Amino acid sequence: MSDILEETLFDKLGGEPAVNAAVDIFYRKVLSDYRINRYFDNTDMEQQAAKQKAFLTMAFGGPNNYTGSDMRTAHARLVKLGLDNSHFDAVMEHLRATLEELKAPEELILQVEAIAESTRQDVLGK
Repeated sequence: MSDILEETLFDKLGGEPAVNAAVDIFYRKVLSDYRINRYFDNTDMEQQAAKQKAFLTMAFGGPNNYTGSDMRTAHARLVKLGLDNSHFDAVMEHLRATLEELKAPEELILQVEAIAESTRQDVLGK
């Protein structure tokens, strides 16, 4: 029997410091993108970043301290404002660019993208 526990994606990415850095860089990119930044006009970005950090930590196999809404509920207001696949694609671009900037290995980037992609239908209310 092996004493080595299977490392989670959260651990492989670098744990809490890496997730925190990624979320901060990610939102800097998102907020400077004219295609999607209007969806954050009335958002408390400090609170949003904290929620995102907790969500990603949980989604990547780290400690589950996420208490926010499910993806469908959380984004319903934005769908009414026109949120669609093009906006989701822009977010995915920024997610990849952030992970590349942080020098995450391609195999981990692909795992993160798969997790994010799995939320598309709920985020877009489909």
